[in-house]
Amino acid sequence: MSTFLLNPNFAYVTLVVGFLLIIFAILQPGTGVLEGSAIIVLLLSGWQINNLSINIWALTILIFSIIAFLFAIKQKRKPYFLVASILAFIIGSIFMFREGTSAFSAAVNPILATFISIVGGGFLWIMTVKLLAARDRQPTHDLERLIGKLGEARTKIHQSGTIYASGESWTAQSDKPIKLGSKVKVLAREGFVLKVEEIIEKT
Repeated sequence: MSTFLLNPNFAYVTLVVGFLLIIFAILQPGTGVLEGSAIIVLLLSGWQINNLSINIWALTILIFSIIAFLFAIKQKRKPYFLVASILAFIIGSIFMFREGTSAFSAAVNPILATFISIVGGGFLWIMTVKLLAARDRQPTHDLERLIGKLGEARTKIHQSGTIYASGESWTAQSDKPIKLGSKVKVLAREGFVLKVEEIIEKT
């Protein structure tokens, strides 16, 4: 069993899977499933790294790839951080496990390395771009987007009432009484309630 676990090709796949899991745990935190899976796989990968001959420079590049990825998340409009992260991840993982004494030898099967690099790198690029784009999109019921919008009072409004704005009905309140049918402007939000004021039309 230990012979299989310490096979450089299997160790390489384990390392790649662990890396991808930790990346997606960073992108989608909170469930605990990705985090737990990443820890288990990375513990196995750490044991393999400890028991196999490795290239320290490749490990350094792999660590750099994570740092570059964190920059890619912060600098979403600068994709070269993500490109650098993926390239560093591919190079670092392929050359992590050494064969012989040469510091630039790789024990991983080149066909496997090519396949995993294309699939893993492409998957990482597509999923990262999609997840970051999804995080940037405001949810439909984000009340912040309504601030400054105009609407209409569907009930009398003072301590509480209802307005219609941006195609939906919302709970609202105002400092001064507002009549039914009056035009209103959204000033702020307080929890799930919109703060509004009446628009006085000039005659």
